[in-house]
Order: sequence, then C-alpha cells, then structure tokens
Amino acid sequence: MITGTCHALSANHHAASSSRRAHGILLSLVAVGFLWFSPVVLAAIRLPAIIGDHMVLQQQQANPIWGWDAPGTKVTVSFAGQTKTAEAGSDGKWTVKLDPLSANDQHQTLTISGSETREIKDVLVGEVWMCSGQSNMGFQLAGDWNGDIEALASKLPNLRLIRVPQVGTQELQTDFKGAWQASTPESASNFSAVGFFFGRYLQRILGVPVGLIDNAWGGSAAEAWVRRESLERAPAFAALMQSTVEREKTLTSEKAKTDYDAQLAKWKEQAAKAKADGKPAPRAPVSPQQWLAGNARPGNIFAGVVYPTLGYGIKGVIWYQGESNAGRAYEYAQLFPFMIEQWRKEWGQGDFPFYWVQLADFRAEKPEPGESDWAELRESQTRTLKLPNTGQAVIIDLGEGKDIHPKNKHDVAARLVRWALAKDYGMKVPYRSPEFKSQEITGNAIVATFDCFGSSLRTFDVEEAVGFAVCGEDKVWHWAKATLQGPDRIRIWCDQVEKPVAVRYAWADNPVCNVFSKDGLPLTPFRSDDFEMVTKPKAK
Repeated sequence: MITGTCHALSANHHAASSSRRAHGILLSLVAVGFLWFSPVVLAAIRLPAIIGDHMVLQQQQANPIWGWDAPGTKVTVSFAGQTKTAEAGSDGKWTVKLDPLSANDQHQTLTISGSETREIKDVLVGEVWMCSGQSNMGFQLAGDWNGDIEALASKLPNLRLIRVPQVGTQELQTDFKGAWQASTPESASNFSAVGFFFGRYLQRILGVPVGLIDNAWGGSAAEAWVRRESLERAPAFAALMQSTVEREKTLTSEKAKTDYDAQLAKWKEQAAKAKADGKPAPRAPVSPQQWLAGNARPGNIFAGVVYPTLGYGIKGVIWYQGESNAGRAYEYAQLFPFMIEQWRKEWGQGDFPFYWVQLADFRAEKPEPGESDWAELRESQTRTLKLPNTGQAVIIDLGEGKDIHPKNKHDVAARLVRWALAKDYGMKVPYRSPEFKSQEITGNAIVATFDCFGSSLRTFDVEEAVGFAVCGEDKVWHWAKATLQGPDRIRIWCDQVEKPVAVRYAWADNPVCNVFSKDGLPLTPFRSDDFEMVTKPKAK
C-alpha cells in the first residue's frame, strides 16, 4: 500500500526535483500511517455529563459508572481503593459498579483507563436526590421571597448541583449538556428553589455531602415523563395513546405544514404593520413542532431528560407537578402512581423514596362549595400514598390565588424534607399532615375522625374550624360549621342539611381553611363521598 502510494507520487511528479519527490514520499508515509492507525488514535473515552468533576456518589449503595470507548476495549475504573473492570460492547458502551461507600467529604479522584486515561476530580460521597416536575419545581431560588439573601448564604462547597436541559424527543438520548457545580451564590440562584432548600437542609442536618439533579420542565404533563412503550403496553392508557397517535398524524401531515406556513406568512405581515403603527405585534402562530418536541407528548421528557441520567445512583426523588394534568385528575389517579412505579423499575434500585408536593391553593375563592378539578387532582395525589416509600407535602396554605407560582418555596421544601428526615434518616420529627380516617353520622351532624400520626388537631387564627361543607341525599353542598372534639375528631353540621351523608374539606381550587396539626402541618384536603368525579371522561 505504501509502495503503491510512492509509485503513484513518483509517476505524478516525474518532472519534479529529487528533494520534492522525497518530501512527497514522506507526506504519503505519514498519511497512510494515520489512516492505518486512526481507529486507535481517534479512540477516546467519552463520559456522560452526569459523571464528571465535582459529582456526588450515593453512599451505602452500589454506584454504576459508565461511558463509551472503542468496542472491545478493556476499561478499568479506580476509586477509593476499589478497582473495577469492564469491556466496551459493540456499541462502545461499558459499565462498572462500585461497591457501596461510606459518606466522605474529602475530595477524591476517580480514574478511568481504557484507550486513554481520564481523571474525574473532586468527587464526594453522600446523598443524591433528583428534583423533578414542572415549573414550581423549576422555579429558581432567585424568585423566592428571600431569594436574594438566600443566595448570599449559599456558598456551600459540599452541596453540589447539576441541571439537565429541556430536550423533548421520542429518541432516547444518552447524554446532555451540563456539569456538576458546587453551590455558590451564582450557581444556586438559577437552581430549583425547592431543590436547593431541600438539599441545604439535608447537608446541614446530616453533615454529609449532598448532590442535587434538577431536571424540572415548566408546564410538563406527567405522561411526558414516562417511557412511551410503557404507556402503550398499559391498557389503562389506551385512550391517551390513541389520542396521541391521532394528534401526531395531524401535526406531521402536509396540510399542517402548509397551514402553518400560511399562518406564519400572514402573521409576519400583521407584525410588520403593527410595528409601523407603533402597536404590539399579534401572537405568532404555534408551530406543529412545538407539541411534537414539547413537554406534553408522551415519552418526550423521559427520552430527552430522564434517560440520560438513568441508572445514576440516587437516594430518591422529590416531585412538584400536577397543574398541567388537573383537567384530567381522574386519569392522574392511575398515571401518577404508574409513573413512579416505572421509574423505580427503570432505575433498578428498588422502591426508592419518592416524595411530592400536593397542589397549592390557586385561582379565585368561590362563594359557594362545589366541584373542582384541582381538588380532584389533590385527591389523586393523596391516593398515590398507597405506594410504598412515598410521601406528600400538603401546602394548601402556601399558594396565591392570582399566581400559579407561589414564591414561598422555603416552607414547601421544609415540609418535603421532613419526610426524608423521618423515613430515610431515622430522625424523630413530625412529617405527615393529618388525614381523614372515617365519619360517623349523629343526628344532623357528622363526626369525622382523623389520623394525626402522633400529633393532634388545632385551628389557626379562629376557634371555629373553617373549610368544611356537607350534603344530604340530594348531593347539594352547603358550607358547614365545625368544632374540634378532642385531639383527632371534628363535629361538622349545617342547619340547612337535616340528614347529612357526606363531608368535604378544602374541596376547592383555592379553599379558605384553617385546620392544622399542632406541629403546623395542614389537614389534608378530603371528601368522604365517592360521587363521580367531574374529570372522569364521559362515555362516548
């Protein structure tokens, strides 16, 4: 091959000087040598963003470390006295599992040797939590009421943060653009406020390093967070997936493209005229691609955001989502627990802790009791407590009627972290809001009994318990009066309802209510009836 190349060069440059020919031969030798050895020269270890400098490994469990190299390459991973080996497969991927490690705040180096050697520096061992959901989880620390001074107090070298960009796709992504950072006023300000406060509590209370993975996506629907194939195989979501396929056919059609192009051209004309007239431009038309690559299409967020981190060792997940699914609260009662179960199967870590925030109060306060899709969504969230190792932070008192993004994220995180401290770290702290247990009808009143989980009930601001409604056989709801009857019972009645059959509490988008545990945790909104939900799909 080299000889042939030299002959070719000699033939092509017959008239050139001998020094010129020698130079040409040398260049050919270098070129051929590069081509011959290029698979080795170009081979290099590639690591996902989740595995990099400043990362935190989860203590007391095996931690997968993975990456890519030339197929067949033997890869060695060394860390904290351990050495693990693997061979890159036909797709180049290799994976090792480190044995469980104890928490360690000493800066260590993880070394990976394959076709080259890479050093991952400043690695800590502690607690790792994923912060997921929609905009209220993505809500940045800078937006909290005290975000400015909280940021000033956020220089915490052993609290590590990483954010996963919003990528909506049906194709499984193996990596993302991001990097671990120590918490500083700059890095913390743009991080999830709920996540930051949760992690800071853990880091200070436990005294170990904490890593937080923020992958929240504002406005996202729960079905986008689940692997699409899993939804397609589940009969419970047949209607959801059928409507998905129909919508995809519509949005990918030639007609959709033509219609959008025409709308866009018309909008450009209107926008130009508005600018010339000194008026605001009209809203631009929505591209079909917006939904196809967005945060509501089933499977999109799982493939583009969750999958690149799948398998990384975590302690658990905190979740704040549901607003986008409120109109389908009936479906959410199955979809939300399904999502949690699927994540646990995907991670292969067993039933890791999964704690969520129940929807806050929002929208206008209504003068009369009635139905509410937000109340039904809250009920669907509460029902998900049937899954093991789950918990719910009730924040019915922390919302704001005119703002779907309440700014007090500190108290939200404090209620979440109580679950982790009590259930995962063995600390004796109150953590669970009181919940409805049973009712007894006595004359014209209902006496409701509650599980207070070691606490007792109290009312806030006034002696009367506020926020209750009762109905008779006619299913017409009326505001009721209520008084505490001991540590875990409330007597509820209404002069307009002689024979009550059911009671509801805080059953509204934005309820006025005032019952708490003595520890300051709000009574969980509930209903004792099983009337048909307003969000249940109507039979066709």
